[in-house]
Amino acid sequence: MIVPRFYEDLNVMHDKTMPARAYYIPASVRMDDLVEHRENSDRFQMLSGEWKFQYYNSIYDVKESFYEKGYDVSGFDHVTVPGVWQMDGYDTHQYTNIRYPFPFDPPYVPQDIPCGAYVHNFEYNREKKASKAFLNFEGVDSCFYVWVNGVYAGYSQVSHATSEFDVTDLLNEGENTLAVLVLKWCDGSYLEDQDKFRMSGIFRDVYLLKRPEKTIRDYHITTDVEKDRVTVKLDMYFSEPVETKVTIEDKYGAVVARGEAAEDGVLELTVLNPVLWNAENPYLYQIILTMPDEVIVDRIGFRTIEIRDKVVYFNGEKIKFRGVNRHDSDPETGFVIDVRQIKKDLMLMKQHNFNAIRSSHYPNAPYFYQMCDEYGFMVIDEADIEAHGPFMLYRKEDTDQNRFRRWNEKIADDPAWEKAIVDRVRLMVQRDKNRPCIVMWSMGNESAYGCNFEKALAWTKNFDPDRITQYESARYRNYDITYDYDNLDLYSRMYPSLQEIEDYLKNDGSKPFLLVEYCHSMGNGPGDFEDYFQMIHKDDRMCGGFVWEWCDHAIAHGTAENGKTRYYYGGDHGEAIHDGNFCMDGLVYPDRTPHTGLLEYKNVYRPVRVVSYDWKNGQIVLHNYMDFDDLNNYVDIFYEMTQDGITVEKGKLVNVVAAPHSDAVVELKLQVPSTGKVYLKLIYRLKKQMPLLEPGHELGFDEIKLANEDDRNRQAVKWLEQEKEVGAIDVKENERQVVLQANDFTYVFDKRTGLFEDMQFAGRSYIDHPMELNIWRAPTDNDMYIKKEWKKAHYDAAYTRAYRIEVLQNKHGVFIMEHAAVLADTVQKILDVEMTWKINEDGKIEAVIEAVKDREFPELPRFGIRMFLNKKMNEVTYFGMGPQESYRDKHQASCHGLFRSKVAQMHEDYIRPQENGSHYDCDYVEITSGQYGIAAVSNDSFSFNVSVYTQEELERASHNYELEESDSTVFCMDYAMNGIGSNSCGPDVLDKYRFAEEAFRFQFELIPFVKG
Repeated sequence: MIVPRFYEDLNVMHDKTMPARAYYIPASVRMDDLVEHRENSDRFQMLSGEWKFQYYNSIYDVKESFYEKGYDVSGFDHVTVPGVWQMDGYDTHQYTNIRYPFPFDPPYVPQDIPCGAYVHNFEYNREKKASKAFLNFEGVDSCFYVWVNGVYAGYSQVSHATSEFDVTDLLNEGENTLAVLVLKWCDGSYLEDQDKFRMSGIFRDVYLLKRPEKTIRDYHITTDVEKDRVTVKLDMYFSEPVETKVTIEDKYGAVVARGEAAEDGVLELTVLNPVLWNAENPYLYQIILTMPDEVIVDRIGFRTIEIRDKVVYFNGEKIKFRGVNRHDSDPETGFVIDVRQIKKDLMLMKQHNFNAIRSSHYPNAPYFYQMCDEYGFMVIDEADIEAHGPFMLYRKEDTDQNRFRRWNEKIADDPAWEKAIVDRVRLMVQRDKNRPCIVMWSMGNESAYGCNFEKALAWTKNFDPDRITQYESARYRNYDITYDYDNLDLYSRMYPSLQEIEDYLKNDGSKPFLLVEYCHSMGNGPGDFEDYFQMIHKDDRMCGGFVWEWCDHAIAHGTAENGKTRYYYGGDHGEAIHDGNFCMDGLVYPDRTPHTGLLEYKNVYRPVRVVSYDWKNGQIVLHNYMDFDDLNNYVDIFYEMTQDGITVEKGKLVNVVAAPHSDAVVELKLQVPSTGKVYLKLIYRLKKQMPLLEPGHELGFDEIKLANEDDRNRQAVKWLEQEKEVGAIDVKENERQVVLQANDFTYVFDKRTGLFEDMQFAGRSYIDHPMELNIWRAPTDNDMYIKKEWKKAHYDAAYTRAYRIEVLQNKHGVFIMEHAAVLADTVQKILDVEMTWKINEDGKIEAVIEAVKDREFPELPRFGIRMFLNKKMNEVTYFGMGPQESYRDKHQASCHGLFRSKVAQMHEDYIRPQENGSHYDCDYVEITSGQYGIAAVSNDSFSFNVSVYTQEELERASHNYELEESDSTVFCMDYAMNGIGSNSCGPDVLDKYRFAEEAFRFQFELIPFVKG
């Protein structure tokens, strides 16, 4: 073996690395724009680019000294650094959530560790005034050995930390050779068990910094904010003492403070009347550190964060974190995320009303935090620690107590791991300590609790008492041990039910409550944003939450024949240990197209809400949910009043003045129509230019239903009251069928099912297959647990049987009355059903369905009818909640209106297909070919879905690109559907959203028509 076995030694995390320090980019002269363009510095030499690469299945195959200068690497491949070798076609992709992909045998890892040998030649020119050279690796997974010109330079691990080596004495003037051996696993991999694809390689930038002999090695900026001033304390650590002038400028370049550092590197400066940094107004100052041969420019923000009376305050104001958990993930580049990709994420987050990010579950690239400083995001910086795997170890006694005890004792409470755990926290804090956006240090994720985390928290609080700390796994403790929680500031929870939160606030409430993960956004969902919003704003001790998570994780594998990208998730690469599509749990698709869940979040967390509207007195009350900005400064508010979806009045509110967390009372007098469904919609638009946002950007909306004399939808009423006398209906009956025929239609009614098996109108066939009573839906990801009960109840195989059919005819039409049931093989009767179908002379069908569910069965997925319409009926017009999908617990981003769409456009294309595209609270829907169609209408609101796919196809296909369209337009009209929730990793659907009725009545009408 060509390297020492540091990779299985808990006492060696690094060899020959420089002490951890704050991130900055120096230059020979002042340069202000080095955040997104650091390569512009003359002291920064980027080494990323094309490298030579050789992959080995085992470290034992690396027998030659590939790192020696002059070694023949002509047989090596070419790869791009940064990169991960799985994305380049080496090794195998693997997604696993909790389970380690190797035996639990610390500190050992599999003997045949896959590894990659990297070689890069570069030119180096030593500068007289910057003769020192420091080699930086910002991210390498999992550990690596480095050689420069054949000489060993050092070793390091901690994948998401910066490792820096002094290579001054190893470099030659002119051409140099850098060689790196990266191992797929090391002892540190036991602490990097994050829920993600496991990838390997040099995935962040590699570069040289050229520096003078005498310069600042590190600096730590702390601030003491008072009412009219801020004291800036600068602790500088020199390689050798050097004359250093310090200047602080405001955003316009005006000098607000200056001084010169003493030999001990300590300097205090005072800034009068400071503008404080916050996520709504991320005001930054510049600090310039000028030495004879080097200048460092950094940006600083002044702010405070503290806890008083169990409430989190930011700059003296009560704060709510409107946050999201974010992984580094891209379907084309894997872990490799550059400035452009980060900026795209931040822009989308701003557009959808987030103000905070948790760097789950590792520190991001250093420029990520500088961009959060600039664009206005509060950040939980999280250490590169997750040791979730011990939770999955075999246990003979599988009680909670034994589960937590065994989890804790393996790593968190084993002193052998103290050095490694504290090292990871220290690396994060030291690198990111000067970033104003970071308001909280997180010790990691899902790693249990014990003495090692007590030590890490104690070190963190001692080093940086001005920020708060969180670590959710502190609650998973060994009940036989008393732990120290004094250095933990928040009570953090993942996916608690609303009841659990209520109980904590009522019975304990000793620390502020943080939802560090909530509303699991997997597939169609979440369905409970609004309920959590209400809980968060119910009690000041609730400081907000971070939605899980930002993006779907997937690997792109080209384009399918239907034009869709082939996104692969767990198991698609043939790996034995994986967790399926559990990585597809984001608010955006892998390519950053928003899910409807993101739209839902945006409107739930709109910055202003209507409290009340008294339209008779013309007075509307609005609440400002902003933490720092006045409504009059931030938002323009437009209104429009619609009658049955048609705008009848619109305008703009004036003199809307409300301080943060307070109300505004505004005059708005409207002439409300006496008939029709009348809604008032308030649209909130950004008033001013903001980082990443343009004036006019829509921030959200409110919708208010206005009472009037007759609030029925006039078009629905028209359909309901339509009656044409076009001639008598001829009724023929045999053992199997009732055939109804009139001038314009022929309907065939199946006596066995009690439903229509054929419908022809105006000479055209309307349905391709018999009508069905429908209680099934293609399970959503959030149905993953309840669907086991649904399958056990055989809801997916249910069908309808009629026991008794009675046909009556009078001057009002033909009545078919029946007693029927919804049944499935092997189980008892699911629903006992009474149905009445009235068929009018003009072909209108009036239905009344009364059903009683057997109490033994779980809640139904849905109840309604399913029709397979003529494929040419591909246009939809409806009045209800749209334009995106909406459900009983997921409709905050939808409003009531008159919408039109093509059937194909109503499909929400989740990567793993599932129930989608339903529309809630509808009055009527028309499905047409453009020339003929069918209308469905009811006196009571209903949901509907029109799709090019059957629910069976949505359930069958494991990927969206595998879907095959139906030969029919599939129409589901539902009395009700079960809620969506977020039970894929969260509490059950709330009771109020369950379809738990045991008896119900569904009344509706179907009206075929020909246009013109």
